[in-house]
Amino acid sequence: MITLLLLIPILGSLCLVPLKELDSRELVGAPESLKIQNENRKQLMKQIALLTSIVNLIVAIFLWIQFDPSTTQYQFIEEYTGLSLYNQIGNIEISLPFIHFFVGIDGISIYFVLLTAFITPICILSNWEDITTKIKYYLISFLILETLQIAVFVVLDLLVFYVFFESVLIPLFLIIGIWGAGVPRIRASFMLFLYTLLGSLWMLLAIMVIYNNYGSTDIQLISLKEISLESQKWLWLAFFISFAFKTPLFPFHIWLNFAHTSAPLGGSIILAGVILKLATYGYLRILISILPDATNYFSPLVQTIAIISLIYASLATIRQTDIKGVVAYSSVAHMAVVVLGLFSNNIQGIQGAILLSLAHGFVSPALFILVGGVLYHRYHTRTVNYYRGLVLTMPIFTIMFFLFTLFNMGTPLSANFIGEFLSLAGVFQRNPAIAALGATGIFFSACYSIWLYNRIAYGSHSKYIPVTSDISRREFMLLLPLLIATLVLGVFPNIILDSIALSVSTLLYIV
Repeated sequence: MITLLLLIPILGSLCLVPLKELDSRELVGAPESLKIQNENRKQLMKQIALLTSIVNLIVAIFLWIQFDPSTTQYQFIEEYTGLSLYNQIGNIEISLPFIHFFVGIDGISIYFVLLTAFITPICILSNWEDITTKIKYYLISFLILETLQIAVFVVLDLLVFYVFFESVLIPLFLIIGIWGAGVPRIRASFMLFLYTLLGSLWMLLAIMVIYNNYGSTDIQLISLKEISLESQKWLWLAFFISFAFKTPLFPFHIWLNFAHTSAPLGGSIILAGVILKLATYGYLRILISILPDATNYFSPLVQTIAIISLIYASLATIRQTDIKGVVAYSSVAHMAVVVLGLFSNNIQGIQGAILLSLAHGFVSPALFILVGGVLYHRYHTRTVNYYRGLVLTMPIFTIMFFLFTLFNMGTPLSANFIGEFLSLAGVFQRNPAIAALGATGIFFSACYSIWLYNRIAYGSHSKYIPVTSDISRREFMLLLPLLIATLVLGVFPNIILDSIALSVSTLLYIV
């Protein structure tokens, strides 16, 4: 079943390969029938990619339905050990025993897999009309990226985890560098690639040390080994630096704002919705599970860094003049609260962190759709000062923007509220002072969220922007599933909390 999840996007990509797309130079002087045929072929490419991602979502939902939350064991396990190549001509057999592809899902990873499968169709649909050149390669990049992201959440081998953890950078580099906005997109793509690659080199070094000392990189096997506290400290630091770049935490956050502001809408959605969650999963699967003593030792340091990240990012958000920059920096602040919950050393905090990660994966993409999609598509500017009085001409947009602004602030009835409350409540049990400082994020979030909404929605209509249509049916259908998911998990959080309780318990206690 997991193999099917990984293969479906690849099969969809292969279906796109034979389709040929004519560029603008080939269409110069071409007959009208050829132009119409080319447009029809582009539509077919989009439909194939969208259908592929929806089929994968259906498979992921079926996997979730079949999942048994009453056990701590990995489920749907599939293992491929070794690879043999046989040459019939020379009768030579080549064996590659070091190849170990071991996948499985538990209560922690199942919801990240669901989130990835849920966000990918939205990414493809978000740029349905905006991307007009090299559309085939754009769609293939997203389908391959979906496979790589799901693989990160299901592999049970450290070395394979590292391979997929880094492989997501390749399609992201292409998405931002080729289809991004303006000249800065080249710099942004290189910053994303080089920053995160530099951080991950420390993880590779730690994995090599683990393999040298224990003869395996199997996550389940390594978690049973007795690793001395001194060894855990050095390994923990190497892994933490890698994950801090991806979270991102201060001072490793520089790449995020550049990547978000330069990326196409689909790139911003996948960055906020899933890519930032790779580090969250890494904290859970490696630091807390395999290196628990070092995690407990360094928890005060991590909490301090998270508080600095939260306050710094919140203040930086208030000063932003780019509407996508506001949402980008707010992501840093929210992920800092997630880190506080993860390192609270209790079940309540970790459950809240996981729920807040999922909630952020719904709300932040929705805000990017609103400010980086709806507004930018109509007015072609992201400068806040040009916007005012949109409630007069775009009432439906204003309502949706208001709802997601409330969710971003962590108001009751939203999944963000439950996640932030549980995270901060978990931290409070360990360190009330840190929890009090973490709670300032709620105040800062209200400051920049209400300021942005009030600046865009109310007042007299700006003379710098023309009167245009309200959100389209396609844009509304992009926002509706994100709205429903956030409200459902806000009213019924036990859908998530009950099913992850046992898996979270095994991170802290022997069950």
